[in-house]
Amino acid sequence: IKPYIERIANEEPSNIILAETVTALTRSSGTSAGQPKLMPLTYSELDRRTYAVGYLKVRFVDGLDQGKRMQLLFVRPEIKAPSGLPMRSILTSYLISKNFEKHESSLHTSPIATILCSDSKQSMYCQMLCALLQRNEVVCVGSVFGSTLVQAIRFFEDYWKELCSNIRRGQLSAWISDTGCINSLSMILNKPNPELADLIEDICNAKSWEGIIKKLWPGTKCIDAIVTGSMAQYIPMLEFYCGGLPLVSKYYASSEGLLGINLKPLSKPCDTCYTLVPNMAYFEFLPVHENNEEERSKKEVIEVVDLVNVKLGQCYELVVTTFIGLYRYKVGDILKVTGYHNNAPQFQFVRRKDAFLSIDSEKTAEDELAEGILQAKLFVGQFQLQLVDYTSAVGISLIPGHCILFWELKMEGSSKSPELSPSIIEECCYIVEQSLNFVYRASRMGNSIGPLEIRMVKHGTFDALMDFSVSKGSSVSQYKTPRCIKLEEALKILNSRVVGRYFSQQLPGYKKLNK
Repeated sequence: IKPYIERIANEEPSNIILAETVTALTRSSGTSAGQPKLMPLTYSELDRRTYAVGYLKVRFVDGLDQGKRMQLLFVRPEIKAPSGLPMRSILTSYLISKNFEKHESSLHTSPIATILCSDSKQSMYCQMLCALLQRNEVVCVGSVFGSTLVQAIRFFEDYWKELCSNIRRGQLSAWISDTGCINSLSMILNKPNPELADLIEDICNAKSWEGIIKKLWPGTKCIDAIVTGSMAQYIPMLEFYCGGLPLVSKYYASSEGLLGINLKPLSKPCDTCYTLVPNMAYFEFLPVHENNEEERSKKEVIEVVDLVNVKLGQCYELVVTTFIGLYRYKVGDILKVTGYHNNAPQFQFVRRKDAFLSIDSEKTAEDELAEGILQAKLFVGQFQLQLVDYTSAVGISLIPGHCILFWELKMEGSSKSPELSPSIIEECCYIVEQSLNFVYRASRMGNSIGPLEIRMVKHGTFDALMDFSVSKGSSVSQYKTPRCIKLEEALKILNSRVVGRYFSQQLPGYKKLNK
């Protein structure tokens, strides 16, 4: 299918693959081989997804239709294909559509202009300010992904005093320059409100921020954000901040389509399962045996299972045939059958087949990162430097999120930590970024992912990391340095030994599509 999609991107008519006119090309976040996965989008497909999502908007929590939602939503800059078709995320396509304006915009605390602001910092600030000004109307707090909500809390930690100052004076900060944001806030922030400012200050000056979401927005009934799959790493932080509110993952969606809905959205995140929606795509399944996947991939004939024939407890790789021209397409997700709704199988998300590092909704595969590290090792070798070991993590303390690499270097023939030139390590950051996929590089250029960071750690750090793993039950003989760290205790070990921080100083480029 890919060559046909590329032909459409390069000015050939839509009817080479679809009867309908392609209105945009959505960018998939499942890229693993450095090439873009572009999905056609049509008006009818956007409508189909809109109405499927609408099913769960008010049914699962009493009173959710009696107030507004603080739903932090952001657009990403689009890239034009040679044909002129916009290439953008499916969320951006939805947010700029008439569907969102007609069915959703009035339900949110954020005016449309603040959501459509291309400057993510200004957008975040103004959306937070609008939500604080309407705090008594808020019945739901959320974002598409749990990571975005955690980032918003980090952002609020840095800006709550300035936000309170704006509320106290009834004036917007001078650094907000987006015209749409300024005009929207002029209708909401139209007079001083020292009482509200004092209340927010008292909440934020508390010794602990545990449950702060419930304190700031007391009418909140749930947290609406996807916290399954790679987003599960953010559950502990969200539980700390939300004060016992349920974490709701309503649907299972991707650039390929809105594939499933959660019919028990108030269940615990670890119990979340999705019922696939049979009118969104035709679903097939490839059996996956977790301990024998390589052997399965070598078979010439692979058994394909229909939706009605999946087995309880079995894992499968999802295959879809969709209305947008994807035929027997591997989504790349591994799902496990956990039960049934009537006769419809229900699935839990197990893992991405190719995902390794996830920054917000963009995913990076381990082989891409390994290739970038290899090139960087060759580069530092010119300066008699050797890479002892490395691992990675997702940085969410800055807006936008970014990739962090922990590196331990030594001089050739010595175990001592070397004196480092910042320009050398900054160049390494750039070399690694250049190895990552099209989606990552396009997101960097659009400022939805921040510059890659290398944190240099002192000698013996990875020995300490191994000692920690062994103390938790790992075998020394079988120990392998994890290439992506998510465990908080392990991150503390790494961060406590950081001796230098370096960021990429250049934007990675990306190749144009070839005919």
